[in-house]
Amino acid sequence: MGCSMSRFVKATVAVVLLVMIFMSGAMAATSLDATRIQQLPLADGLLQGPESVAFDAQGHGPYSGVSDGRILRWDGDKTGWTTYAYGPGYDEDMCTASIFRPATSMESQCGRPLGLQFHHKSGDLYVADAYRGLMRVGPGGGEATVLVNAVDDKPLRFTNGIDVDQVTGQVYFTDSSMNYDRTRHEMVTRSGDSTGRLMRYDPRTGDVAVLQTRLAYANGVAISTDRTHLIVASTGPCKLIRHWIEGAKAGTSEPFTDLPGYPDNVRPDRRGGYWVALHGEKNELPSRPNSHLLAVRVGADGKILEEMRGSKRVKPAEVVERDNGKLYIGSIDLPYVGVITRK
Repeated sequence: MGCSMSRFVKATVAVVLLVMIFMSGAMAATSLDATRIQQLPLADGLLQGPESVAFDAQGHGPYSGVSDGRILRWDGDKTGWTTYAYGPGYDEDMCTASIFRPATSMESQCGRPLGLQFHHKSGDLYVADAYRGLMRVGPGGGEATVLVNAVDDKPLRFTNGIDVDQVTGQVYFTDSSMNYDRTRHEMVTRSGDSTGRLMRYDPRTGDVAVLQTRLAYANGVAISTDRTHLIVASTGPCKLIRHWIEGAKAGTSEPFTDLPGYPDNVRPDRRGGYWVALHGEKNELPSRPNSHLLAVRVGADGKILEEMRGSKRVKPAEVVERDNGKLYIGSIDLPYVGVITRK
């Protein structure tokens, strides 16, 4: 009896240890403190929303699109932000915000640049403008050219995420909804709208291909390090989707990750995985302390490896990590680009 009990106890202890080891592995996500954020402030106090953060081939930047329709470039602490590009027919008098006319009120006329990404070899900057569609800005900046504003005779209502294959130059972008534009973005989630599209633009031919339809709030998109697939944010369901573009599975999609919040843009983490900005936590409560999830870093296998936490006043749209250990944070409503530095 005593011997049998001893074996039972040992077996129980072994099981408990195995469970603890498994749980510790499953809960191995590290935490990155983003409560102290350096600010790259927009000069005009009425401007807001530098959503996407891009750097050119020489490492200059960041570049970011803002609420009055312009794309700005950060030229250092002394100079600050300068105008780099703008949409066709941009009218400064009409689009400049004032206390009587918020910049957001003129979005449909002035444009609203969301996702940005350079093709480093050509120097072209590709822009997903919520109202104008897919645009391109040539090296040196200036007026953008609209490349695509409709696909299969169906207009782009809410052009949003973008990424560029640096080898082929092909551009991948999303249209969040065929029913609602950016001014009604909350309805995309509330209504359960699933008319989002994932598309590819070929700059050599000008052709556009629809890769996937019926996406629920298609948002950010990023190409994998090995260029075999795309990771697409589906905001309403709080998921990442993997869409294969090479190999035996090419043309198919599958679930990649369930997220603890509502994803916006997706960007490479320089380790084979991705930074996913979260506009809010899935089950966030107002009574909790002034801290919440800002973003998560997801590995190439879909596991969450790192969590970025910070003030509830910050609701990121994008997180871009650079080789110097700095992470740049874009937002749709803040008047600055945030910067945090790994310790």
